[in-house]
Amino acid sequence: MTAALVIREGRVVDPSQELDGPADVLIEDGAVTVCGPGVETPEGAEEVDASGLVVAPGFIDMHVHLREPGQEYKETIESGTRAAAAGGFVAVACMPNTEPVNDDPSVSEFILRQAERAGWARVYPISAVSRGLEGRELAEFGAQRRAGAVAVSDDGRPVWNAALMRQALRYARHFDLPVIQHAEELELSGDGVMHEGAFSTRLGVEGIPGAADDVMVGRDLILAADTGGRYHLAHMSTARSLELIRRAKADGCRVTGEVSAHHLLLCDEDVFESGLDPDFKMHPPLRSASDRDALVAGIVDGSIDAIASDHAPHHPDEKELDFVAAPNGVVGLETTLSLCLDRLVGSGVIDLPRLVELLSVAPARILGVPGGSLAPGSPGDVTLIDLDREVAVEPAAFRSKSRNTPFAHWKLRGAPAGTIVGGRPIELP
Repeated sequence: MTAALVIREGRVVDPSQELDGPADVLIEDGAVTVCGPGVETPEGAEEVDASGLVVAPGFIDMHVHLREPGQEYKETIESGTRAAAAGGFVAVACMPNTEPVNDDPSVSEFILRQAERAGWARVYPISAVSRGLEGRELAEFGAQRRAGAVAVSDDGRPVWNAALMRQALRYARHFDLPVIQHAEELELSGDGVMHEGAFSTRLGVEGIPGAADDVMVGRDLILAADTGGRYHLAHMSTARSLELIRRAKADGCRVTGEVSAHHLLLCDEDVFESGLDPDFKMHPPLRSASDRDALVAGIVDGSIDAIASDHAPHHPDEKELDFVAAPNGVVGLETTLSLCLDRLVGSGVIDLPRLVELLSVAPARILGVPGGSLAPGSPGDVTLIDLDREVAVEPAAFRSKSRNTPFAHWKLRGAPAGTIVGGRPIELP
């Protein structure tokens, strides 16, 4: 943390203040003290020239798998947060499906120590809902909250037990924790490996119907309405799930949802055209073109609250297996921002303030963490963006330890130009 830092001559885009225009930002002792034109530079302050750049409240990726502890061959907290900084994120929230599972405060405390040691980005642990992710017994939400957890989730698996989900929604209310659900009815998804439809039939592989998501979402929303708990739908993939979320919001339920860049930009036809490339295998799977288009409409009309990467690194040896045997998941920390800038903002689907809301304001609000604003008193966390920079997605250059992306060699316009965390500019090697 520097004593004082002034970010000069940038275009400040901050939906929390309805601000989009030229301004300077002064950060002192890790917090924003002034955001406006013509800020005077305190004696000894460092200056950052943001001419030609967008200055936004720091982006927060609320759905990341850092793999540590236990799967450091895929990713570590150090490599994952370095990738986050490279991708324009000042903070990430990490899912609990590690080895051991983060169902105990000691694991949350370990994650926070490792993140502080690395120093690339803030890390917010997400606790498991159930011990061992087994869906039978609740983890200790209160102890985890005190240890630093900001949400609870069994992500990687659904909370399949309806009674336990009801209990979790009620228990989490005492600590104002959102329950983040990986919505999947396991009996419906079965042994499927991609979306069930014409393309899975043509490829001769087992499909996963959209109803596998929708049935679980419908069940959960009934429980959320009955309990008054905070429910967040992770990596939304179907039009019907989106419509269920819309109805629940209209009914006053405490419900939010996120979508990943890959579900906004790809569909099952891309799996077909890839020839079953394992880098196109994820869970939930890439759905139909109509599902994809509905999700895009959902970020336009505000029904979807946030965009998250669902960064899921795997070792190359694992992703070199055939499509059926390969693990689910793709990396996204270093591609999400440029993909959104090029394909959503650049094409006029949404404007830049809406993207900042999806990547910063909403994640901070949903998780209840500091950030999402450059108003005085807010953390000195900033994402700098170059709207004109042209980049190509080159997996070999990723800071992440893993390379599994379906966007290899895509050429994109718009890229992160730097991150500042607590008033400290992050300098990547």
